[in-house]
Amino acid sequence: MGTRKQAISVRIGETDLNNLRRLAKRMGVRDSDVIRVAIKTLLAKWSPLHDTNVRGKNLVPVFLENGSDLFRYFELDTPRLEGIINEGASEESRVEMEDIQLIAMSGIQRSYLRWRLDRVGSHARTHSQSSYSAKSEPASDPDDESVEESLRQYLYEKYVNAAAEATSPK
Repeated sequence: MGTRKQAISVRIGETDLNNLRRLAKRMGVRDSDVIRVAIKTLLAKWSPLHDTNVRGKNLVPVFLENGSDLFRYFELDTPRLEGIINEGASEESRVEMEDIQLIAMSGIQRSYLRWRLDRVGSHARTHSQSSYSAKSEPASDPDDESVEESLRQYLYEKYVNAAAEATSPK
C-alpha cells in the first residue's frame, strides 16, 4: 500500500521549465526525475513541518534555516507563523510572540529586524534570561549576514540549546 505513484499537474513558469529541462538534459535524466528529486529534497529539509508531532520551539530551526524561502513563496505573516509554530504546543515549548515576529521579519525587513534584535538583546541582558550578547549600541551599517547570524544565535540559544541542556542528564 502506498507504493503506487500518482500523476499530478504542476503549473510552472517558462523560465523555470527551461532551467529544469536543461538540468535534466545535462544530467541525462527525465524532467520528472528532476522534479522528484526536488520534491524529496524539499520534504527532507522541511520534514519537521509535515510531522504533526513537532511543535513549538522544535520548529524554530526549520524557520531559521529555510525561513526566507518559506516566507517568500508562501507569503507567511506573523499570525500565520505563530499558528504554525505554537498551535497545540505545550506551554513550556511555546515560542514567544516577540521571537516569532523576529523570525517573520528576518527575510523581509532587515533594518527593522536589526532594531528589534538590539531591543530584545537589551531586554535579555537586563533580565538575565539569556546568554545572548547583543551590542548595546547598534553597529554602523551592519551587513545582512551579521544581523541574520545574531538572530540565529539568539534564537538557537534561547530555544534549541536551552531545550537540549534541560533534557540532558547532569
